[in-house]
Amino acid sequence: MTTPTTSLRRTLGTFRLLVFGLTYLGIGAVFTVYGSGVAATDGHLPAAYLVATVAMLFTAHSYGRMAVRYPAAGSAYTYAQQSFGGYAGFLTGWALLLDYLLLPLINFLLVGIYLHEQFPALPRDVMMLSALLVVLGLNVLGLTVAIRLNLILVGAGALLTVLFVVLSIRYTTTNSGPVNVFGGFVPNGGAGPIFAGASVLALSFLGFDAVSTLAEEARRPKRDVPRAIVLTVLVGGLFFIAVAWAGSIVFPDWHAITNLEAAGFSLMGRVGGAALVSAFLVINVVGSVLCGTAAQVSTARVLYAMGRDGILPRPLAYLHPRFRTPVVAACTVAVVSLVGLLLDLNTAMEIVNFGALAAFSMVNLALLRSFLGDRAARSPRRWITHAVAPGVGFVLTVWLWTSLSWLTFLVGLCWLTVGAAVLAARTRLFTRRPPMLDLSETETLETTVPQQK
Repeated sequence: MTTPTTSLRRTLGTFRLLVFGLTYLGIGAVFTVYGSGVAATDGHLPAAYLVATVAMLFTAHSYGRMAVRYPAAGSAYTYAQQSFGGYAGFLTGWALLLDYLLLPLINFLLVGIYLHEQFPALPRDVMMLSALLVVLGLNVLGLTVAIRLNLILVGAGALLTVLFVVLSIRYTTTNSGPVNVFGGFVPNGGAGPIFAGASVLALSFLGFDAVSTLAEEARRPKRDVPRAIVLTVLVGGLFFIAVAWAGSIVFPDWHAITNLEAAGFSLMGRVGGAALVSAFLVINVVGSVLCGTAAQVSTARVLYAMGRDGILPRPLAYLHPRFRTPVVAACTVAVVSLVGLLLDLNTAMEIVNFGALAAFSMVNLALLRSFLGDRAARSPRRWITHAVAPGVGFVLTVWLWTSLSWLTFLVGLCWLTVGAAVLAARTRLFTRRPPMLDLSETETLETTVPQQK
């Protein structure tokens, strides 16, 4: 039996995992991208988000099925490793790290930008470093503290979103008459802008996959993790669609928004005045801190899994003796986030997309591979859930790749080249098999942890 200091603590049920996923996703993210999104879709942002939600549900399904098969920390790294071998697993995990390592950085940058914009006397870099230290502290203390704060944030974000939608309907009926229920959904000049916008907006869902990294901290990982993954995409997508629709009735002509970069403040100001704008600012700052916490939690778990396997330095698998959290991995993520002092927000966001889509592609292929390798389980239903669905998810992910910039591909390919060099060094020029994930520890944990009634 494993000792208390060598295993993660199982405390999370479906609801807490969902809260974690929604925090990572960021319900308020739609306000951040509203201006660029409405311009890209020519005013059809609700329809584009609807298409993007459907597209991402296929990949969420693949993550959920693979989490049932391999209830271990490591996410796409674990799934690719078990399905295609250690080499593919390492390169997938390496690509995933590019996504995960930069996601906390993006949230720290947002905190600095928001506060410096509102209070110019506060230096952006100082605010960013302050957020980084707060997030590191929350990660060392463990998920219980972070999840409780996440619950408050998700509740506040959901309340703000519902309030915005209600006030938008009130504003429209008072000033413009009956609400156009289908405003923003029906294309008036072809569906091209809708699908083009969806290929970019689908990246707003980055983070739902992070739920799978907590499989070793879920009470019933084979049930709770798949449900939470799919629900994160579904609930998040519904919030995105609702906000996009409300914005379309408040500003039926999106050209009337004078500053697209601050479109969220324009929307809040029009329907709720200064009070709603202030609430929006507070929730965005706090949300960025907690979203950074969720991002760092997931990244630390991926580093923990790869360190435990010996494919990365083993100290990354060290757990704090009291809190049982991967403290060395968390500190590593915090150090990497210092790169944010040298990057701007747009550059960081572009680079993140490469690792995320690479991981999405491999998870869809991993589910398809596991199905084709198990002839005894090829029922008509499983053909749909384990072959057709991941196949569609893979095609849609490849479609999303077409929206990436040349800079994203350049940085991503350089990152993979470095990863291949590390793998070559660890396997003595590929003459040794890379370490494989030992699932026996996970199975033992699952049978010894009391189940939630």
